[in-house]
Amino acid sequence: MKMIKKLKDFLAFENKASQFALIFIILLIFAALFAPLLCRYNPAELGTESLLPPSFNHFFGTDDFGRDIFSRILYGARISLSVGFIAVAISVIVGFLFGIISGFFGGWIDFLIMRFVDVMLSFPSIFLILSIQAMFTPNIYNVVFVIGLTSWMGVARLVRAEVLSVKERPFVEAAKVLGLPTKNILFRHILPNVIEPVLVAATIGMAGAILTESALSFLGLGVQPPLSSWGNMLQDSQAYLRDAPWMAIIPGFFIFITVLCIYLIGEGIKEKIQK
Repeated sequence: MKMIKKLKDFLAFENKASQFALIFIILLIFAALFAPLLCRYNPAELGTESLLPPSFNHFFGTDDFGRDIFSRILYGARISLSVGFIAVAISVIVGFLFGIISGFFGGWIDFLIMRFVDVMLSFPSIFLILSIQAMFTPNIYNVVFVIGLTSWMGVARLVRAEVLSVKERPFVEAAKVLGLPTKNILFRHILPNVIEPVLVAATIGMAGAILTESALSFLGLGVQPPLSSWGNMLQDSQAYLRDAPWMAIIPGFFIFITVLCIYLIGEGIKEKIQK
């Protein structure tokens, strides 16, 4: 209960835009989770009424195969949010481990890890992702791991910088003088002081992961049909931009508003940390 109360207080943003963004993301998460209850149509079911405009029967209209776009949007939210959460979790875990080891131990360990980070950063990430996806069968699992394993370097640098700052503070020096075990110093004294900046980086990373997944799916190298994704919905809409513009506008709007709201949440977290 204390953890929930602490999290609630932490997310009580003073910024109205961040409050709205948090509410929208929470509603989107619930809509995605309860999509089977909210959707009247199977998102993969082909229909006879294609390219219908938004109406009471089909809130967001239908696509060229007669599939209900509202259902595909909600099920696509499951894909996009899952990719965002899991990819960010992978990148944060990997980046956090590299960063805290590099910053705390220093010396040749720090040198080797940072040079490895520099090498990884020297590769254009989008081309690296495209190359890996082209080599293997594109699917959602590959998308998640590829995005996660190509986006941890910024987290590693951030964590290293925070650890280098925190480990010079008097309470850490005192813990070392008292002979406390390394794991106690790391987890009790250093970890709590570097976790907040990582939360900001995680929100930015999640927005980037959603955009990357959408781009890959748009290019046909991400989530594959019959699974619905906002990216492959945009791909399907290319041939019908004049006849059925809602096919592009609706998934494009959800990508835009979701990414914007995640950035606003990150801004709200940043303001809380700075106070």
